[in-house]
Amino acid sequence: MLRDFELRDLDYFLSFFENADASQHVGGPSGTEDTWRRMLAGAGLWQLTGIGMWAVAERNGGPAIGHVGFFDFLRGSEPSIAGEAEMGWILAPSAHGKGYAREACEGILNWFDAQFGKRAIWALISPGNDPSMKLASKLGFIRQPDGTYREKPQTIWLRPA
Repeated sequence: MLRDFELRDLDYFLSFFENADASQHVGGPSGTEDTWRRMLAGAGLWQLTGIGMWAVAERNGGPAIGHVGFFDFLRGSEPSIAGEAEMGWILAPSAHGKGYAREACEGILNWFDAQFGKRAIWALISPGNDPSMKLASKLGFIRQPDGTYREKPQTIWLRPA
């Protein structure tokens, strides 16, 4: 299920972002302060931009096992996607391989289309993150020429309008 972030989700965020293997494709490990800021950014985007992040949790009301959503972080990427909607998905390693990411992403894409109409959506995926690239393709994203973000190579994906 998708829901708003709750304070208890900080445990999920801390666990994920302290794990070097789990976080390798999303900037790598971060400490408590930076991890808290990541969570706040996902929640705070809603008020300022009308898009943001949801926590992914199992239907039993349990703790977060991931987060998905839309954002515009005004990234200094090449090519620039600043000012455009970007989509991202992160699930805890314990949730991998269960279909949760696809189910959550399909749900939020349906929400996005209902709210904003069919608009272009971007995704940046680290090279080597084959499961995310496979999911992006299943969701209708098309790989574009590769680019860079923070001086590191990135694969660039577009779900056309």
